Amino acid sequence: MTYTSTLIGYPYIGDDREWKKALEAFWRQERTEEDFQATLKSIRLSRIEKQLQSGIDMVTVGDFTLYDRMLDTALMFGLVPKRFNWQGGRVDLHTYYSVARGNHSAVASEMTKWFNTNYHYIVPEYEGQPLQLTENKVLADFLEAKEAFGIIAKPTLIGPYTFYKLTKGYNKLTQVEYLVALLPLYAQIIQELVDAGAQWIQLEEPSLVTTLDSAERKLVQEIYTQLATTVPAAKLMLQTYFEALCSYETLIALPVQGFGLDFVHGYKGNMESLRQFGFPQDKVLAIGIVNGRDIWRSNLAEANATIQAIEKLSDAKELWIQPSSSLQHVPISTSLEKKLDPVLKQALAFADEKIEEIIELTKYRKNQDGTLRHNFSASMKAIEALKNHTIRQNKMIQQAAQSVSTKDFERHSDFNQRQKIQQQALGLPLFPTTTIGSFPQSDEVKRNRNAWRKKQLSNEDYEAFIELETKRWIHLQEDLDMDVLVHGEFERTDMVEYFGEKLTGFAFTEKAWVVSYGSRCVKPPIIYGDVAWSSAITVKESAYAQSLTKRFVKGMLTGPVTILNWSFVRDDISRKDVAYQIALALRKEVEALETAGISIIQVDEPALREGLPLRKEEWGTYLDWAVNAFKLATSSVKDETQIHTHMCYCEFNDFIEPISALDADVISIETSRSHGELISSLQVNPYTKGIGLGVYDIHSPRVPSEGEMLAIMRDSLQVLDKHQFWVNPDCGLKTRKEPETIAALANMVGATKILRQEVKESISR
Repeated sequence: MTYTSTLIGYPYIGDDREWKKALEAFWRQERTEEDFQATLKSIRLSRIEKQLQSGIDMVTVGDFTLYDRMLDTALMFGLVPKRFNWQGGRVDLHTYYSVARGNHSAVASEMTKWFNTNYHYIVPEYEGQPLQLTENKVLADFLEAKEAFGIIAKPTLIGPYTFYKLTKGYNKLTQVEYLVALLPLYAQIIQELVDAGAQWIQLEEPSLVTTLDSAERKLVQEIYTQLATTVPAAKLMLQTYFEALCSYETLIALPVQGFGLDFVHGYKGNMESLRQFGFPQDKVLAIGIVNGRDIWRSNLAEANATIQAIEKLSDAKELWIQPSSSLQHVPISTSLEKKLDPVLKQALAFADEKIEEIIELTKYRKNQDGTLRHNFSASMKAIEALKNHTIRQNKMIQQAAQSVSTKDFERHSDFNQRQKIQQQALGLPLFPTTTIGSFPQSDEVKRNRNAWRKKQLSNEDYEAFIELETKRWIHLQEDLDMDVLVHGEFERTDMVEYFGEKLTGFAFTEKAWVVSYGSRCVKPPIIYGDVAWSSAITVKESAYAQSLTKRFVKGMLTGPVTILNWSFVRDDISRKDVAYQIALALRKEVEALETAGISIIQVDEPALREGLPLRKEEWGTYLDWAVNAFKLATSSVKDETQIHTHMCYCEFNDFIEPISALDADVISIETSRSHGELISSLQVNPYTKGIGLGVYDIHSPRVPSEGEMLAIMRDSLQVLDKHQFWVNPDCGLKTRKEPETIAALANMVGATKILRQEVKESISR
């Protein structure tokens, strides 16, 4: 038996977010392209050097990106949408970032979640264009590592089936021509890597853990048979993650030389498959044994026992020991954290610590004569110390979460009754205009917050500044003639972190950044104890904003499931129990807002969908408790109080029932990049409650015209009743600049007024 330590991927952000800073400086034209590329090369090489110094046997390359790896792959194949006027050849940086972010004349490509993570990828668009290999980026990374360190690294790229499956634009008539054009390019990339000396090539195929029908299984077989025939000298590691391999008994026979399986999130399914069907003796088995998606220290004794069991069941001759997925989903190192509770910190493992765990497990398995003593007890002691922490001993909170009943999830009246009551109480016009909640966080806002956090600015001075900024934006919204206002959230750093700081059971880091999309980085809170509400969180700011205007101001909260899914969550109790604890805390906040005179309360759940299991047949259990958690937080208000929510995703057909089950009075959806698809969905699956479809894309700096937004609104009225339709941007405006925000909102209000006049005239005719 031989053992090899390796990674599927490593964070590309840099220890101090050097990657993010370089991107944003380049976008601001503060760096030349030459300087920008030099900085990125330095970050790439430092990642490799770190893996080598740690003792990893097989270093991975190709997992670095200029923005997003799905975008890299698409543009490498010439999948540049026609609206960007690309003329062929190597894709320049201007075109690259235009596809990702849009430009003055073209909207950005759609962005959506990477399986069930909080990472967003750029969706490739096939428009029938001829495909071509514009650049073998993976080969360039391989040769760079070879030249700099003299190593033969393992190049990785998104596998052909996953890339094909996640591309939009083809249909039943064009899917064959798309695949026929795509596969030779994969073969060319692989052949060039083999010619350059690559001994193993990793193809990432997370789509193979989703439910596959017989036609899809056959397609996967045909894809890999063609690759094996075209590039027979290649040694391919087919890497899966996030779940157990679907149709194991069929797919395990694919003509590849190795299979990577997730024995963390897919433990049950993959172990059962090994028991039933064994493992091919001519293949290498890569064991995903350390959790690549959470931050908790592994119980190394248990992990070692699992490896032993896998060895016996598989009888494989060669094993790779690795994390369950790329480590890009976790922060870089706990060594950067200086203020965490020591008991908590000892129980954490970020990317670098997970590498140490992989190294220790591999060394122990290599030690055939038993002379190497392991240090597994240290992990067990750290885990046990956290288990016994006082922050996990709040019996009152635990009992409350476990004893909720059906009546706790129900509003006083059904939606139809509430709608009539709310229309009378609120008196809003047709097509009410509003925003999702946040406004631009200017450099001045950030400076004042940083000064306050560093105690260079007093609480009184900081609060006075927040009030001035809130007042300024209330008046700006009035000047724009918005119907329902927001206070702007200038006091908030992050929509989850802000609430976690006010609740018990949370911890916060200094440097634990992960990428959400593009250069957008977040520091997920750590839920490590029992969650409880102790005092009002948002009432002061919301009530102050409401005192400044006669128009309605929305109270703005983050929902329980989003707080759960956008945090690193304790693993000693069920996620359902944690969600209910958060919901009970937010329920008190909702009631406090209502008592303070806030008539519209928005409880955002942008992460509801991303918590779905990857297999649709397993959705039911999650959706039952996730929907109930939202209802638990929002159901105690009066009928006159209007509950809003917001979601981020594009797929609507298969999710309309859970959306309706939330029983929110109004929902806004992030769909501007795929508006036509949503209109088609609503034609098939009508929605009867209040809804805002998002009339422009906030992820792009471009300002859409009145006419552009008006066209979207008119399309929306094909599938929505005029009394349902709210008008809003598709997401919060925190990351945008003030001038573009005001210009876009002015156009949005202008388009709404035109639509109101059109409807008024049509009624009078």
